Amino acid sequence: MGVGQQDTNMNGGPEVRGEDWDSLRSDVTDMAGAAVERGRHFIDAARDQANDYAERRKDDIAQSVADFATSLRESTNSFEQRPNIRAVVDSAAEGLETLAGTIRERSFADIFNDFEDMARRRPATVAAVSIAVGFVAARFLKSTAEDFRQDQVIPRQARQARDRAKQGQGSRARANA
Repeated sequence: MGVGQQDTNMNGGPEVRGEDWDSLRSDVTDMAGAAVERGRHFIDAARDQANDYAERRKDDIAQSVADFATSLRESTNSFEQRPNIRAVVDSAAEGLETLAGTIRERSFADIFNDFEDMARRRPATVAAVSIAVGFVAARFLKSTAEDFRQDQVIPRQARQARDRAKQGQGSRARANA
């Protein structure tokens, strides 16, 4: 074989010897194994960070739920003439207080696993609740956007009126001069 020539097989490509092929396969397998191990490590680190964050925020969430239950319970004072409505609202407040206690006592992983199990057992309920939450969120966002737009329109109209008044005063001053 001359200088600059390669061994070629019958297809015209470079010939790969058995030991080179085994070495290449071993190298690729090692790299793939290292990549998989790094991926697992990354996923585990991300999961640990998410769990730590959820554990830190869990008390805040529990307090928010408890505060909402208290507000709901206090709102029942206006329903003294309607004991049925008051009983329903009190029951909802009691359920929220129980939820707040559960959030405080259990780990995030336990709560998530329970939710996952419930979602598997009752997918229709989860779908219905998801739709209801989506509807409420959409209404909230829509009303917030309308309030924001209105807050933007009123100052703009006031500025335009002020600018027109200044222009009117400037043209009157020029006319008087």
